[in-house]
Amino acid sequence: MFEILKMRFEKNFVRMDQLRQYVLLGKITAEQFETITQISY
Repeated sequence: MFEILKMRFEKNFVRMDQLRQYVLLGKITAEQFETITQISY
């Protein structure tokens, strides 16, 4: 799931607020969120 979301975020198919929801749902970790966005969770 991490690789898919990373690619989609880079192509602007997924917004940052949507990535936060994936963290809350347990699909990615907070560390993965930070890797994708370069912003602290």
